[in-house]
Amino acid sequence: MTAHTLAGKRVIILGGTSGIGLATAQAAAAEGAQVVIVSSNRHRIAQALQLLPAGCSGHAVDLSKEEEIKAYFGQEGAFDHLVYTAGENIRIGRLSDTDLERAREYFNIRYWGAVAAVKYGSPHIRLGGSVTLTCGIASIRPGAGWSLGASICGAMDAFCRAMAVELAPLRVNIVSPGVVKTNLWNSFSEEERTALYESVGSGLPVQRVGEAADIAQSYLYLMKQQFGTGQTLVVDGGAVLV
Repeated sequence: MTAHTLAGKRVIILGGTSGIGLATAQAAAAEGAQVVIVSSNRHRIAQALQLLPAGCSGHAVDLSKEEEIKAYFGQEGAFDHLVYTAGENIRIGRLSDTDLERAREYFNIRYWGAVAAVKYGSPHIRLGGSVTLTCGIASIRPGAGWSLGASICGAMDAFCRAMAVELAPLRVNIVSPGVVKTNLWNSFSEEERTALYESVGSGLPVQRVGEAADIAQSYLYLMKQQFGTGQTLVVDGGAVLV
């Protein structure tokens, strides 16, 4: 058992250049972790590194391609914590209007990228380390138009539990956010996003939607604690209650 701290730990965050991933990178670095951010976009990596302290680094990896993920972890060496927050912009649409080929593509980064990251990254995680994945509350409280999102969230939740058993004693957990102000909503217009945040936030017990920094604290907790595994940590402002 190691101390409940991230100081001196090496943390790899796939999807760490924006939104929840970047907020988690910033929070982990503030606690003394050596953070590595991974994204397919070199420009966004450079921008994100400007927001992180010296000693952090970034690597360009196409998370939709298994071979690139395999090659990356093959040269990265040992580390302590793997965090996966990568995903495309959120898509909402009724099943009757869904293009199944595009629907399959939607799983590439959110699901298959995570599977590949765990497959090739977990053998390099030091004793006492962890994997923290990402899903969302759409699987437990879906609305009309959320067939794809709910399916991916449900698949990720089940994958987390299966890996917690298969990879034990490595801890594998997952964070399930509600609506959070991030770039994943960029497929909506600014007016649509504002209306969504106001509508959803006004109906929550906490009276607002989440910020990326709110959710980042959940990843830090799951990395630092040493006893919970196979758990889904719901951080949604109380959305599943109302």
